[in-house]
Amino acid sequence: MTGPKKTLLRTLAGETLKTPPVWVMRQAGRYLPEYRAVREQAGGFLELCYNPDFATEVTLQPIRRFGFDAAILFADILLIPQALGMDLWFETGEGPRLTPITSVDQLRSKDEIHETLNPVYKTVSRLSEELPLETTLIGFAGAPWTVATYMIAGRGTPDQGPARRLMYHNPEAFSAIIDRVTEATIEYLSRQVDAGAEVIKIFDSWAGALGGSQFNRFALQPAIRIATELKSRHPGLPVIGFPRGSGGGYLSFADSGAFDALAMDTSIPAEWARDVLQPKLAVQGNLDPMHMVTGGQGLVDETNRLLDILGHSPYIFNLGHGITPDADPKNLEKMLNVIRG
Repeated sequence: MTGPKKTLLRTLAGETLKTPPVWVMRQAGRYLPEYRAVREQAGGFLELCYNPDFATEVTLQPIRRFGFDAAILFADILLIPQALGMDLWFETGEGPRLTPITSVDQLRSKDEIHETLNPVYKTVSRLSEELPLETTLIGFAGAPWTVATYMIAGRGTPDQGPARRLMYHNPEAFSAIIDRVTEATIEYLSRQVDAGAEVIKIFDSWAGALGGSQFNRFALQPAIRIATELKSRHPGLPVIGFPRGSGGGYLSFADSGAFDALAMDTSIPAEWARDVLQPKLAVQGNLDPMHMVTGGQGLVDETNRLLDILGHSPYIFNLGHGITPDADPKNLEKMLNVIRG
């Protein structure tokens, strides 16, 4: 379990390290041949998520290969809607599909989610026993707004239009859905911590689609509620927020005091993060994932640039979003060689 020498935990506690801890979003994924082999053996993506043997194995694969400072649980943000009673399936080449909802009455209560999610908790428990002692275990969930966009549209959309229409057309119904997802997410993440997760990350991939008061009400406030409640139940628990695409909204997250770090997307200027965010909390990111595809001197130069700008305050090296299936594992090795000298 938690030890004082884990570099990620030291950084989240406010320490600046000569060599920052490093991990990569979606580090267990299709760019690794060993992952593809296990997924084929599992028979499907959801079968992989809900099988503790397979999910543990793919979570450990990038740790074995690259020695990252953290492992993040292999799961999916849409397991919460499924646990709340929604039909969930994946169309090959097209992504997730759900039967759309417009009312909270179509969902189960927060107390009914655990039967579906128990295999995930078993995976967390297995990982807490099998990871190297120096490797931090990160649990995660999607933020309520991002999860709700899929629940209301039934799929990913380019502009989150269906969710935004319901938000304006029937704000009471929309708020009730957000509240139910928030409550379920608190229970889900708390169980992950009980099982051995040492850090929690909240992914709000579509935060940038909200503006003004809607950003505050449906992105910021639910994330604060989740982080605050988790810290109340689990004193000392670090929480990382990721309000992707929200620009200046990052400052609202930093000023809330609810988070120990913010993960930065690729649009955040590193100099701004250094001057505005790092005096308040640790930051993570924001290398463009395309560098994992293209490699070369551009990868070396950008890695060094981020280290030069952000490495003199608490910093976790990571990408600005998830690694893509066309990434070359050799480019991750190149990046790690630069970071670790």
